[in-house]
Amino acid sequence: MKHLFLASLVGAVLTGGAVMANQTVISKAITDVAAGADRHDWDRVRNAFADTVTTDYTSLWGGDPVTQSADELVAGWAAFLPGFDSTHHMVTNHAITSMTETSATAEADFTATHRIDDSLWVLGGRYSYEFEKADDKWAITSMTMTALWETGDRGLTAIAGERAAEAN
Repeated sequence: MKHLFLASLVGAVLTGGAVMANQTVISKAITDVAAGADRHDWDRVRNAFADTVTTDYTSLWGGDPVTQSADELVAGWAAFLPGFDSTHHMVTNHAITSMTETSATAEADFTATHRIDDSLWVLGGRYSYEFEKADDKWAITSMTMTALWETGDRGLTAIAGERAAEAN
């Protein structure tokens, strides 16, 4: 009886440890997208994504979700975000909402600050993520942004686009 209890306890610890490790890796991927983009560390951003990713920014810009290669997505961000003097994407309250052996979903809250000179555009809301696990790596396959509020000058995005195009 004692051995059965110990075996059950060890199994629970190992299973719990694996779940915690997966949650940590998933949370790191969420952070890598935001912090990597702010630091213009495009390899860090790219490594958080699966080869194909769907992004949905329709709550802010309208239109339809876009499915594309992660390389195309990251190249687009790399060609645009440096047009701001700085950005700061704070993504917090990471929560894994479901998890199986090979898929997971997560949510996080965000505040994204974009600055040019003394002007700011700040956006707040929530991200919903879908992940797949392949070859022992958790990667983002889908990212949906739900904008809940904004303040400042959204027109800074056009200025940043122009500045980035001129620099390239």
